[in-house]
Amino acid sequence: MELRQLQYFVAVVEEANFTRAAARLHLAQPGVSAQIRRLERELGHRLLDRSGRTVTLTEVGRAVLPYARAALAAVEGARATADEYAGLLRGQVTLGLVSGAATHEFDVASVVADFHDAHPQVEVSLREDASDRMLAALRRGELDIALLGLTASEPPPGVSLAVVVDEPLVAVVAPGDPLLLHEGRTEVPLAGLADRPLISLPRGTGLRGVLDEACAEAGFRPRVAFEAASPEVLTRLAARGLGVAVLPALPEETTAGLGLRTLTITDPRPRGRIALTWRTDGPPTPAARALLSTLRKHLTTGAP
Repeated sequence: MELRQLQYFVAVVEEANFTRAAARLHLAQPGVSAQIRRLERELGHRLLDRSGRTVTLTEVGRAVLPYARAALAAVEGARATADEYAGLLRGQVTLGLVSGAATHEFDVASVVADFHDAHPQVEVSLREDASDRMLAALRRGELDIALLGLTASEPPPGVSLAVVVDEPLVAVVAPGDPLLLHEGRTEVPLAGLADRPLISLPRGTGLRGVLDEACAEAGFRPRVAFEAASPEVLTRLAARGLGVAVLPALPEETTAGLGLRTLTITDPRPRGRIALTWRTDGPPTPAARALLSTLRKHLTTGAP
């Protein structure tokens, strides 16, 4: 039995197709089929059912699959450990980013680029998505690290985090908005937005979750008239007088350039938080642990 046979077997199972598995492995399909037939002859059982439109596992195949994956993981772990002692990092790390994170005051792209320059044999894959979907992917092991928006004040179960951004939410309005009738006003109670059309990030984002929970605490359901994933789009909609944009505190030059006014939201005072997150048992590979350490060093303060 050879490790490559186990690798081919796992790839075919995951792709449910010999042709797709061969393409993923950058091999010819007949070669993959031949090696799996050799593996089946050696074990004395058919592992795959090839009779349908997709390839499925036989009963024996289902029993063998966990051992095949464990053997491949053990080999990868041994290689990673040896590389770690030699000061060499290699492999792949998958990093999730909340929409718009790369355009925030911290420059994630530059941090990742510098990390890749220092460790050219580590491939970093970036995925941008909503916070709730990234949190689920992190728990399933599909992401190694995620930079996402937080809804609750406590870390989600099974997840550790380091807060990167913690800012009060503000109401951003155009000149002449009814909220500005009181001269010199700098704050607005959340209940004062109950009957106003709101402009917010979509459902599934941490900020939207914070807004929904704060409104529930204040005794009303928010009337969200416009949604957009980009804070820049939200501010432009507010500038056209289409509603009140609810956002983390913005740089003064951003709001002044559009003639917008900012009011701090009170009673309660909701906050928008973005955090680096990872599974509590830690990123699974030395490469992922090294990238997490680099991100914490550059994006957070006081990180070890």
